[in-house]
Amino acid sequence: MTLRVDAHQHYWDPRRGDYAWMSMDDPVLALPYGPGDLAPELAAAGIDRTVLVQAAGTVAETEYMLGLAEATESVAAVVGWIDFEDRDHLRHLERWKAHPKFVGLRPMIEFVPDVDWMLGDAVQWAYAALVDLDLTFDALGLSRHLANFLAVVKRYPKLRMVVDHCMKPQIRDHGTAKEELAVWGEGLRRIAEESGACCKLSGLVTEADGDWREEDLAPYVEVVLRAFGPERVMWGSDWPVCTRRAGYRQWHAAAESLCAGLTDAGRAEVFGGTASRFYGLEGR
Repeated sequence: MTLRVDAHQHYWDPRRGDYAWMSMDDPVLALPYGPGDLAPELAAAGIDRTVLVQAAGTVAETEYMLGLAEATESVAAVVGWIDFEDRDHLRHLERWKAHPKFVGLRPMIEFVPDVDWMLGDAVQWAYAALVDLDLTFDALGLSRHLANFLAVVKRYPKLRMVVDHCMKPQIRDHGTAKEELAVWGEGLRRIAEESGACCKLSGLVTEADGDWREEDLAPYVEVVLRAFGPERVMWGSDWPVCTRRAGYRQWHAAAESLCAGLTDAGRAEVFGGTASRFYGLEGR
């Protein structure tokens, strides 16, 4: 039986002090979120395992997440962080490789001002290390980063890359929605066609209006499923970030509805099979 997997969620405690992107007066995000908070949501949605993803640009947060994973059966995998500009951080990667729940890295490229940062000479060693150690790479960015992520994965064809949050199309911006859909869709299609990368069906509600409806998300979901096929798409909640727009169960139900046109086998891929293969979750 295929595991049902949430391929992207977070636990954090703002009091740790290393979530630089988070406004400490945010009434939703600037709160501690731990396994006990998510457990009822996982049970209600029938989720067996989750992938816990970094939310701070520090080695200390990865250590924090690995500790949580050791104590939390539902966490099957941890995606951590190192400084791609510091070759000395290879030692962390090599050490974590031995941890049974550590699977890969996510640099916070969305927040790097230089759109070409990921192509610079200073960071190439990190991609090579991921390939050498057979670890995964979560691509976090925006539409403007699509071409460069394609360049990276073509430069390192053995890099196991997954596009986070469908690369965050700006759904809420109705004034440029059609133009955005076209530009974003073409960039995403090129990644799908010219590489073996996967894509996370996550983050869409966060990019939509507060009063979003399923039909607002449908064109974007259609592009993702058509480009990658269900065998390369994995659903993720992006909890607790998603709660700014929708509760866990609301987003999960909407995603299931938006994937209702797939076969039973296709839905099993999106809601577990793809993530299990990509992150190697069976037996974790």
